Amino acid sequence: MPGIGPMELVIVLVIALLVLGPKRLPEAGRSLGRGMRNFKSSLTGDDAEVKPEALDRA
Repeated sequence: MPGIGPMELVIVLVIALLVLGPKRLPEAGRSLGRGMRNFKSSLTGDDAEVKPEALDRA
């Protein structure tokens, strides 16, 4: 399966700009990044919640 080159990325970004517009594009990027970060942390088991053991030591 071939990789994604720079020209394909430019095409995707132009289409996203046309669909979302310049005002909503940064918010969509932040939302996508947040979702990917949450997904990755749920897969690895790293969560930002405070564990009860950590509360006992504080």
